[in-house]
Amino acid sequence: MSTRGRSGGKGQAADVTAADLGKTIQRLRKAYNMSLGELSEQSGVAKSIISQIERNETNPTLATVVRLSRALDTTVDEVLRGEQQSLFLEHQTRSGIPMLQSEDGLCRLAIAGPLNLVDFFQWYDFHASPKGVLESSPHPPGTVEHLYIVSGDLEVTTGGEARVVKAGEALRFKADVPHRIVNVGEGEAHAVMMLALRQFGTGQA
Repeated sequence: MSTRGRSGGKGQAADVTAADLGKTIQRLRKAYNMSLGELSEQSGVAKSIISQIERNETNPTLATVVRLSRALDTTVDEVLRGEQQSLFLEHQTRSGIPMLQSEDGLCRLAIAGPLNLVDFFQWYDFHASPKGVLESSPHPPGTVEHLYIVSGDLEVTTGGEARVVKAGEALRFKADVPHRIVNVGEGEAHAVMMLALRQFGTGQA
């Protein structure tokens, strides 16, 4: 993850114009596909205040900028640089990508998505050695898992129903019940996995 914002005092963020700051907050929020309500929940800043900031109707305190920066997974300096900053929001080097492993040690998942949005959606780069098994507990109600097979053969079982998917195929299934993925092929399997933990488009500003 990028470096978190540094704490600050209660003075006004006077070293950046409200217009630049408002545009920057709005651009970052939309880049993460977040509604005003979602940013408010994650930052603790009132939705009405965020709206005023984005419309350049108020100059927030530095403490508010810190909270918004953390929720947007960026630094205070990057936010205060305004629209002059790079359009690249984050660059994680290979050593900075979190890795998960199945209990049998035969499946590996690289967390490709931003960690600050895991309550809404997650995506992974999944590799499984032959006979590798990834057991998963039920995700929150309504969660849908999207699986695209890059190579190999995977058997997916959810709620007692099984389906084999092969390279070049995609499978979407309900993941709010116990489920598992098994490499049933002779070689290593590779897949891209995405979990939608809520319906997109709800609660949007």
